[in-house]
Amino acid sequence: MLLLAIPLLLAVFGPVLPRSTAPEADPLLGPGNGHPLGTDALGRDVLALVFSGGTSVAGMTLAALLLAYLLGIPLGLFAASRRRRGTDEAVLRVLDILLAFPGLLVLMVLAAAGHREPATLIVAAAVLQLPAVTRIVRAAALAPGCRTAVEAMYLQGMPWWRIQFGYVARSALGPVATDAGTRLGIVLYLLASANFLGLGLPGSAPDWAVVIERNATALFAQPLAVLVPAALLAMLCVGANLTVDRYLARLR
Repeated sequence: MLLLAIPLLLAVFGPVLPRSTAPEADPLLGPGNGHPLGTDALGRDVLALVFSGGTSVAGMTLAALLLAYLLGIPLGLFAASRRRRGTDEAVLRVLDILLAFPGLLVLMVLAAAGHREPATLIVAAAVLQLPAVTRIVRAAALAPGCRTAVEAMYLQGMPWWRIQFGYVARSALGPVATDAGTRLGIVLYLLASANFLGLGLPGSAPDWAVVIERNATALFAQPLAVLVPAALLAMLCVGANLTVDRYLARLR
């Protein structure tokens, strides 16, 4: 929880924390002279970039993950329903088309077409995760959907959506939550890679991944400009996985 809390708190409260009031400095300065973590390749205060760079990467990652599950959970439950066997193949075959498109290639095409807005990146990342999320939900819902309790609910005339969302979805919560913790790292990697390769946010953005890309060639001249945002990205990913695992272990 500590690993997860540090980058999330910086992402939420970092933009309102006090900044350095030191005058503009030369690029790649070490710590000191009003810049506790030095300056980056553009002469910006690294600590100010750390405070303001987490909002975009954490917000976009969580938004893309949420959108992927908002779309994938209903599709997975719909495909797992034994009363709609024909739609199972139809849903999965349509989603299989998305599996043929590598994530970074899709983002490269969007960048070439001039679509680098955060909303576009969020939707693209969510759609790219949709086939895997739908398959995970469907697999987790197949066994609960075959229980006698489900048959009894159908015989009582309960609507499909109430059975699937009220009973089957709750039974499949464990595997889906585990997948969400792992998939957060996948989405974070995809969006951070897009920003690192210049396919996402502009190079002047304070995003942690963009800062790493801008200062990668100066790693040995000013390591803090690379290692600090990289450590925060790693803490966000690892902390999310460990927190979800601990929560599920307590439930069991």
